[in-house]
Amino acid sequence: MSKKIVIITGGNRGIGSAAAEEFLAQNHTVYSISRHPSAHPDVISIEADVRDTSTIKEAFLDIYKQHDKIDVLVNNAGIMEDALIGMISADKMLEQFQINVFSTIELTQLAVRFMKRKKSGCIVNVASIIGTNGNAGQSVYSATKGAVISFTKSAAKELSPYGIRVNAVAPGIIDTSLIQNVPPAAMQKRISQIGMGRVGTPEEIGKAIFFLSSENASYISGQVLGIDGCAIL
Repeated sequence: MSKKIVIITGGNRGIGSAAAEEFLAQNHTVYSISRHPSAHPDVISIEADVRDTSTIKEAFLDIYKQHDKIDVLVNNAGIMEDALIGMISADKMLEQFQINVFSTIELTQLAVRFMKRKKSGCIVNVASIIGTNGNAGQSVYSATKGAVISFTKSAAKELSPYGIRVNAVAPGIIDTSLIQNVPPAAMQKRISQIGMGRVGTPEEIGKAIFFLSSENASYISGQVLGIDGCAIL
C-alpha cells in the first residue's frame, strides 16, 4: 500500500482523532485541521477554524507542494446545537450551517483541485443518523447533516469520472464530547433504543472511515454508511 497524504478536519479529538490513528497505523501521513493541536505526536496540526477559507487554502497548497498529491480528505469537523422549533436563533442556525455544511463544500472544492490532477482521491464526509432519520429538538442539526448527505451523493456523481470517490458515514450515538451534556436519564432512554444496547466508540467510526478510504472500497462511491448499533430513533 502506497503512503497516502490524509487531511482530517477536527482531527484533534473524538472521531477525527480515532480516524487519524487508523491512518497512522498504516504509515500514512496525517494532517489535522482544527482550532486546537492534536495530542498525537505523529499528526501534523494545522491550527485553523474550518470557516477560515484563506488560511486553509494556503495550507492545502503547502501540503500539495510538499507531497505532490492529496489522497484523502475527511470532513469531520462539526457542531451540534439543540433547540426546539420556535426557539431557534438565526445566529446558531448560521453557525451550524457554516461549520457542518459550508466548510464541507469549501474544503471539498479545495481538495478536488489537486485530486483531479492525479485522477484519484477519496473524500469521506461525517454525517449523522440524525441527518437520515431526524430527531425532535435537533431540526437544524438534522438539516445540516441531511445537506451533507445530499452533497455527498451529488459530488460522487460529478467526481467519479475523475477517479475521485465520495462517501459518508452516518454515526449513531457515539461516545464523544457531543453527548457529554446529555442528562443521564435522557441518555439511558437513547441507549434503550439501540439494538446493541450501548453507544458506539470513536474507534468504530474511525475504522469505517479508513475502510471507505482504502483500496478495499475502490468500487464504492456515493454511499452513506450507517454506523449506529441498530438504533431506532
